[in-house]
Amino acid sequence: MRLLLKWLIMAASIIIAAYFIPGVRVGSFLSALWVALFLGIVNILIRPILILITLPINILTLGLFTFVINAALILLASSVIKGFEVAGFWWALLYSIVLSVVNSLLNLVLPKKDS
Repeated sequence: MRLLLKWLIMAASIIIAAYFIPGVRVGSFLSALWVALFLGIVNILIRPILILITLPINILTLGLFTFVINAALILLASSVIKGFEVAGFWWALLYSIVLSVVNSLLNLVLPKKDS
């Protein structure tokens, strides 16, 4: 149940962040659900490999290159998911930052898991 709730929160974050960034368009809530699912899978499978491969440049830039990786994954989602469009790299970079902030704020509402 918690996983479903986190998926819905991520989809809502995608729509809210797209509202603030003019270079990003989300066609519908269904598109946002697909983007959330795609980004979740990519963040689990591909992102760690990319961070490991780019570790030297990530160390040189004090971790700022991670923003570039996030933007590239947003652009990948844009090219795969119909109804989700990003105008370019800089919009994807800004969108990934805003998406992270909005998602963090919405996750504050999520009740903590009982231990």
